[in-house]
Amino acid sequence: MKKFTILLAALLAVCTTGVALADNDRMISVGELPASSQQFINTYFKELAVSYAKVDEEWFDKEYKVLFVNGSKVEFVRNGDWKEVDCRYGEVPAGIVPQPILDYVNTRFTGRTVVRIERERKGYDVGLDNGLDLKFDRSFRLVDIDD
Repeated sequence: MKKFTILLAALLAVCTTGVALADNDRMISVGELPASSQQFINTYFKELAVSYAKVDEEWFDKEYKVLFVNGSKVEFVRNGDWKEVDCRYGEVPAGIVPQPILDYVNTRFTGRTVVRIERERKGYDVGLDNGLDLKFDRSFRLVDIDD
């Protein structure tokens, strides 16, 4: 029984260490972001001050997150392409939202603005200022509405 307890404790220690090594967040400067991420920030968020930037390295993946002083945030994937833009207290810049999605929102939800957009494997997840979540496929067809 004593050997079993020691083995179990050792296994738990190895698993805990592996999980700790897999989740390695560290603060970085904006200059350490991939060039495409820096260009994205300069294009769409130039007037906003950066609160912090960080890189999240997990096993074989890497993601970047930039938080601005107004509460907006942008997440980037390994190559520097944007993954999610969340402008809690404002509108996602129109140049980020694909035009077919903007057209759909403007015709079906007049007066509403896009406050969050996320690129997913199968399409886009769009959050409106009234709390609705719209899901679009890669062809920009609406596939789901969630409130």
